[in-house]
Amino acid sequence: MTAPTPVLLVKYGEICLRGANRAMHERMLLAAVRKRLEGIIGLNIQKEQSRFYIDGDAPGLEAALPRVLRVPGVIGVSRGVRLERYDPETLLDCASDFLRQMTGGRPFTFKADTKRANKAFPMKSQELSAAVGDRVLADMPGAKVDVHAPEILLQIELRNHAYIYAGTHKGVGGLPTGSSGKGALLLSGGIDSPVAGCLMAKRGVDLAAVYFHSPPYTSERARDKVCDLARQISAYSGHITLFVVPFTETQLFLKKSVQAEKLTILLKRAMLRAAELIALAENCRCLITGDSVGQVASQTVHSLQAVESAASLPILRPLAGLDKQEIVDLAVRYGTFEISGRPYEDCCTLFVAEHPETKPKASVIEGIERRLMGEGLAELVERAAEGAERAEIWDGEVK
Repeated sequence: MTAPTPVLLVKYGEICLRGANRAMHERMLLAAVRKRLEGIIGLNIQKEQSRFYIDGDAPGLEAALPRVLRVPGVIGVSRGVRLERYDPETLLDCASDFLRQMTGGRPFTFKADTKRANKAFPMKSQELSAAVGDRVLADMPGAKVDVHAPEILLQIELRNHAYIYAGTHKGVGGLPTGSSGKGALLLSGGIDSPVAGCLMAKRGVDLAAVYFHSPPYTSERARDKVCDLARQISAYSGHITLFVVPFTETQLFLKKSVQAEKLTILLKRAMLRAAELIALAENCRCLITGDSVGQVASQTVHSLQAVESAASLPILRPLAGLDKQEIVDLAVRYGTFEISGRPYEDCCTLFVAEHPETKPKASVIEGIERRLMGEGLAELVERAAEGAERAEIWDGEVK
């Protein structure tokens, strides 16, 4: 029997429903997987009938598995083997050997399931599945068939090559990064905005993150925290551009010019304006925030309405309908929760009024802002955006 080749089978889901755009999405996903596997020697990646297959030596495949699972667009990865040429007897031998190596000889329940895309193969799908079951039972006394709730679902796919695999590690799903364009994420050191970034990366949005830094009121450790959050987001998005905006002058101007209860709303409008200037320069199609409706005073529906008109780009709020525990659970899943929990304040929390307005009138806020723009706010916002420091981050590494 020809020795089978160890492989990882990379599966994708909704890309298959893309119609005329499917080929473009497949190319983008393949490029993203290849980019994520840079530095692992000896891997070969190829596409065959709605799957990507990665082959290489065992250490290389083990190193590749967690990286591929974090690529947006990948719904799952399975360990398996590939046979270049195959006949019924070869497949039966290979399937039995695969299960023996997988289980180490311990008792187990299983079910064999065959997909026969190669219609020239002499056995039909059900016939091959039954024959595999008989062979496994004959070779391994501890094995038992369970068609309803098997411990191991042994899957056999007959395509240009034959693939045998069992078990699927769940990926993040979604769409390939960049397939939905580019968006500017307003990134703070809190729990919410990093999760918003990860969710939009999952929907195919390439991210430019904008962080507002206000020394000496915020420390370098607060800045470092946000940089670490951006690196963690890039573990899923693959790439993120981080802009650190100097915002001290703008915040101090607003603090001395605005009633305390209206300060937070006008600060958020100024941030949106600065972020939009950066977004337009970066060809972003939208702004992204971590707002959750009603979570804090600045996120009531009235407050969101009062902030909205500061930007001309659409504002996406992927957390709008989630409660705090749901957001925390996602933060834990994406690995941002512990970083966000570091005790270093960002610029927002230091300029929050004790009793902020919860039902601001948009017309009143816009009128105050028009006056302030003429008194120097416009120049301060523009100067802040122009003074932003830029860093390119790829898969957790600053380039």
